[in-house]
Amino acid sequence: MISLQANCASSIDDDGLRNIQGQGIEYLAVNFLPADATASGVVAFQQRAARFGLRVADAGCPPLQKCPQIHLAQPDRDEWIAKYNEFTRVLGGAGIPVNYVAWQPNGIYRSRIGIGAHTRGQNAMICDLEELRSRPIANDRAYTNEEIWKSFEYFAERALPVCEEAGVKLALHPNDPPVEEVCGVPSLIWNSDCYRRVFDLVGDSPYLGIKMCFGCWLEGGADFGDIHADIHEFVRRGKVLVVHFRNVSSPLPVFEETLLEDGYADMPALLDELIAAGYDGQINIDHPFFTHDGAGMSPLSDAYYNGYLKGLLHAAYRSAGAPQRGAASTAAPQRGAANTGAPQCGAANKEVDA
Repeated sequence: MISLQANCASSIDDDGLRNIQGQGIEYLAVNFLPADATASGVVAFQQRAARFGLRVADAGCPPLQKCPQIHLAQPDRDEWIAKYNEFTRVLGGAGIPVNYVAWQPNGIYRSRIGIGAHTRGQNAMICDLEELRSRPIANDRAYTNEEIWKSFEYFAERALPVCEEAGVKLALHPNDPPVEEVCGVPSLIWNSDCYRRVFDLVGDSPYLGIKMCFGCWLEGGADFGDIHADIHEFVRRGKVLVVHFRNVSSPLPVFEETLLEDGYADMPALLDELIAAGYDGQINIDHPFFTHDGAGMSPLSDAYYNGYLKGLLHAAYRSAGAPQRGAASTAAPQRGAANTGAPQCGAANKEVDA
């Protein structure tokens, strides 16, 4: 069965963990802050989360997973790859089977956080491609598509052997928004064919998979690929390690992030596709709405999204005739025996992940 997980940063306090526990969620997707991304820091976090019945299912460290020094082949990239590999070893030692990577040296791009036509009066991420294309080059210069692919190949040649040694897989997130180039940096993953190319590049290594962000697939629309066919292909190939279950108002050139029930996609149908394809991994809501001051993500909105997705999961499995585990739990088989972890609920505690 699919496991519902909560997003959090390692800085989350005990009240935040308790709030996650109260939602009947057992698994966590954790962004470890650099100070916590050590063997002792990860284990300490696991132990603290375990007091609330919570386990770390997968994790990343934002400065390592979205690293301009690595992605843009800067002179000190070997030093940063060594740091990334050490974090992979830390996760493996802690029994956490998935590390994150997103080939986005400047993070995700949005035009603004604000109230839109489809956000029910709440602050949400809004993207206007025309506005993004009016921005200047973001880094020291414009880069070529060949440079971006060469830099990923260089990284993969050095990271995947460490993954095999540590027993940890890399979950590669699409570029967000999924367009060919933003602010002088070409995108590595802006459609499903890019995933096929990257898997070919690494010899179809079992240690490289997908963080399958439905939000990105939907932002790209037909230009990204057929989401229904892609679910079946990549799940059956064993490539989907995590699912981000997010809806948007429309495909590019303009979109707003919405409630799951308000966007243009039929989210219950996509959940049915995951189940039919045999997916039994982790799923999370990705981005809820922001607080009224726009300073961070709203814990109230986060809880609503989690509850809605939890209800969809129960309904989907009931419709499929699967046994129900009871109202207090929506978790499925865990992917790491030694896993423990911590969730999120609090604007300042969540690192935006994409």
